[in-house]
Amino acid sequence: MPPNRTQVAIVGAGPAGLLLGQLLLKAGIDAVILERQSGEYVLGRIRAGVLEQVTADLLDEIGVGARMHAEGLVHHGFEMLYGGTRHRIDLHGLTGGKTVMVYGQTEVTRDLMEARAASGAPTVYEAKDVALHGFDGTTPRLSYTLNGMRHELACDFIAGCDGFHGVCRASVPRSALTEYEKVYPFGWLGLLADTPPVNHELIYVNHPRGFALCSQRSLTRSRYYLQVPLTDKVEQWSDEAFWDELRARLDDAGRAALVTGPSLEKSIAPLRSFVCEPLRFGRLFLAGDAGHIVPPTGAKGLNLAATDVKYLAEAFIAHYKQRKDAALDAYSHRCLRRIWRAERFSWWFTSLMHRFAEDDAIVARLKDAELDYLMHSESGLRTVAENYVGLPLDFGE
Repeated sequence: MPPNRTQVAIVGAGPAGLLLGQLLLKAGIDAVILERQSGEYVLGRIRAGVLEQVTADLLDEIGVGARMHAEGLVHHGFEMLYGGTRHRIDLHGLTGGKTVMVYGQTEVTRDLMEARAASGAPTVYEAKDVALHGFDGTTPRLSYTLNGMRHELACDFIAGCDGFHGVCRASVPRSALTEYEKVYPFGWLGLLADTPPVNHELIYVNHPRGFALCSQRSLTRSRYYLQVPLTDKVEQWSDEAFWDELRARLDDAGRAALVTGPSLEKSIAPLRSFVCEPLRFGRLFLAGDAGHIVPPTGAKGLNLAATDVKYLAEAFIAHYKQRKDAALDAYSHRCLRRIWRAERFSWWFTSLMHRFAEDDAIVARLKDAELDYLMHSESGLRTVAENYVGLPLDFGE
């Protein structure tokens, strides 16, 4: 039988929920994770793979960083291609030695799942029809269906790590929420292939035909993206059509270096900027995509979730170990300051690098001028670099 009582009930077994579970486990705090999908389904979700130092450090802290260091790729910079010319952003040199780690979110999830399974800590997969009760009082609980039977889980706190479409934020009265949202008029068509990357570092492409991104998961697995209209369907895009369009948006060197192959996965992801305020509702705390979404251009989604979880774990540890609740009370405000900074960068970078249908000739020229300024100004380059690697946790405090 699944547990009927825990200290912290975590809804969602994605990276945010699993990371929080491991941080609490290390601190000796009981937590049960409920996940509506199967473990195989969770591992099948293809997501981004650029980790800031704070995220890599958290994985090391809980003892699951070994494979990341063995298989991940440390990147000291990335390239921006516009006007047919590449310009390199020297992350390492512009930020005093900071880097990013290219390591797929699927692999992060796998490492966390294996660590949790090895610990014996309870995770309930395929928990259907999860409902939240009493989180506005002192006795919160969850109910859910497992194998046709209804179960209840009493707890002290609920951590909502169940994503944008999850039940946790949806359970909060609308009058208690303020939501900010911008939906972009295009999506990213992504293709994953077992081919060597076109470049040893990522290439962000601003092209009259639309944005493109040349990314990677390893030295033998590549991930490419194309800006496409929201009306496009994956079925419209054969592998051959994808590769042809990517070639059209690359420079001569990129076209010459591109190795094509059959796709392992293709999908179209819509882009949005979204923030929910606050992130705390009584005994319910939202973390990760449950509370905010960023367009993937700035590589901030997983990293923001990791920061939320770090702050939330610290707050729970202070509550249980020191009997102090100041960190719980400050959780929402502390997270939102960092979230809005990342939202700003992701919105700005997305607006700069993509083509919008409503852009007229002067807007296109103004974007070209801004790119020209950024690439020829040390201050401009540093602004891009310090935001890309992730602002310090104590930035502005």
